Amino acid sequence: MKKKMSNRDKTFWAVVIPVVVLFFAFNTLPMIKGVIYSFTNYKGYGSYDYVGLRNYTDLFTDARVGKSYLFTFKYAIAGTVLVNVLSLVMAVALNSNIRGKSALRGIYFVPNILGGLVIGYIFSFIFTYILPAVGNTFNIGFLQNSILASEKYAWIGVLIVGVWQAVAMNTIIYISGLQTVPEDVYEASMLDGAGKWKQFWKVTFPLVMPFVTINLVLSTKNFLMVFDQIMSLTKGGPAQSTESISYLIYRNGMDGGQFGFQSANAVIFFVVIVAISLFQMGVMNKKEEQL
Repeated sequence: MKKKMSNRDKTFWAVVIPVVVLFFAFNTLPMIKGVIYSFTNYKGYGSYDYVGLRNYTDLFTDARVGKSYLFTFKYAIAGTVLVNVLSLVMAVALNSNIRGKSALRGIYFVPNILGGLVIGYIFSFIFTYILPAVGNTFNIGFLQNSILASEKYAWIGVLIVGVWQAVAMNTIIYISGLQTVPEDVYEASMLDGAGKWKQFWKVTFPLVMPFVTINLVLSTKNFLMVFDQIMSLTKGGPAQSTESISYLIYRNGMDGGQFGFQSANAVIFFVVIVAISLFQMGVMNKKEEQL
């Protein structure tokens, strides 16, 4: 005899099925179609032919793609280091016994709530108009021209915005990690005569290492996939000096008639991000075991 489905089971499937369908329709299906298009010469419209692995081989000889990868890796490495150092320092400060620390945590999280495009346009106005006006008023040479107009230094402007926004979430994660450290561990280290600096490196840091792993993996992934800041601040310029892989895929795939070629670029980029994340997790897990 067939067992009658309970109300709990009905509710479960009523929630799960729409989620799975939506996930497949807006995530899995586009990804599958992207992989298929990566083997074609599809321009984003009209008919197309299959070209095999030609798009993938062409990626390794395309100078613009290579330049975009170099910029993306440089940006991701600098951003990951800065964000994690600043976040850990801020987390230690906000976790200490200071007045109004709850309010400070709330204020500090605001950048993460705002959209990347909104923040980018605000900073674009600051870099383009406010800072040059300050530079001209006080005769400060390096502020008189917008940093975003410099082929050599525009990436630093993008980095400042990316780091400013990313620090908020990482700080919250580090604060959560610091709150898991037992107070009696600190008391024992103080009895052994450990100072604040030694206490941090010998006690706090090893115990929050799992949270360091999480932040390193997440921040590296997010910086590698930078798009909003590029879109709102530089649009890849000047002279393609700040063109990230994500922006190149979007720009040339949607507007440049390279849909198939950039689909192959997206597949390779996905593999690169997964490989880097797995490598980071493997290395950091070994560090955790050693500590």
